[in-house]
Amino acid sequence: MAKDVEVAENPGEFSAKDYHDPPPAPLIDVEELGKWSFYRALIAEFIATLLFLYITVLTVIGYKSQTDPSKNSDACGGVGILGIAWAFGGMIFILVYCTAGISGGHINPAVTFGLFLGRKVSLIRALLYMVAQCLGAICGCGLVKAFQKAYYTRYGGGANELSSGYSKGTGLGAEIIGTFVLVYTVFSATDPKRNARDSHVPVLAPLPIGFAVFMVHLATIPITGTGINPARSFGAAVIYNKDKAWDDQWIFWVGPFIGAAIAAFYHQYILRAAAIKALGSFRSNA
Repeated sequence: MAKDVEVAENPGEFSAKDYHDPPPAPLIDVEELGKWSFYRALIAEFIATLLFLYITVLTVIGYKSQTDPSKNSDACGGVGILGIAWAFGGMIFILVYCTAGISGGHINPAVTFGLFLGRKVSLIRALLYMVAQCLGAICGCGLVKAFQKAYYTRYGGGANELSSGYSKGTGLGAEIIGTFVLVYTVFSATDPKRNARDSHVPVLAPLPIGFAVFMVHLATIPITGTGINPARSFGAAVIYNKDKAWDDQWIFWVGPFIGAAIAAFYHQYILRAAAIKALGSFRSNA
């Protein structure tokens, strides 16, 4: 099997590839606005994020209810941090699997932002995806509150908050690194090079993405409750609407966007050698 792109003896020359990278998405693609497939993708992102928040926030509230000391509940009777992490990672696995062929299965503004920086989606698609994701998150949390208002209010509405004892810098760092792990996994799992050589990769792509979410939650739930998804943090804050949920909201936007940007740069320009390709092309033309 042919090797990946490698710099040849003469600058600007590369060995043959056994895969083809798709062309970069245009920065602004107005034609998308006239296609039903685009609006179908927006609907898919909205519904997927709604379901994601509905199931995961219910899991968080259920755990807090099951272990509430005031109700003489068993401290070990709930699903625990492990169960919450599985809920988040498992739902991402399910929803990415269901929507990947329709919208790409982003379900996260940070993922959309990273893919935009990697020229995988246009600016218009990226912005409207983020709007759909945030609206879906708000509606998902709204459903939880509508069905279990007393529990929702009593147990914090599943909102992300910086835990006591941790500084804002620690929380920001946790969100940056956690989102880097997620977006780096997304780029790796959807890399056309891997798809060309491992026929099972397109089928299993949702699995490493969901597992990355699971692992990050295990590490950062004690610090920030784990955001790594601005829509998840924003939707919970809007419906819960308490000061504590808004105090550190900026961490759950700035951190994920920085982490996504670093992951996009690392994968595209370091691992995939986009910088070397560009330099080689420049030398060749010169």
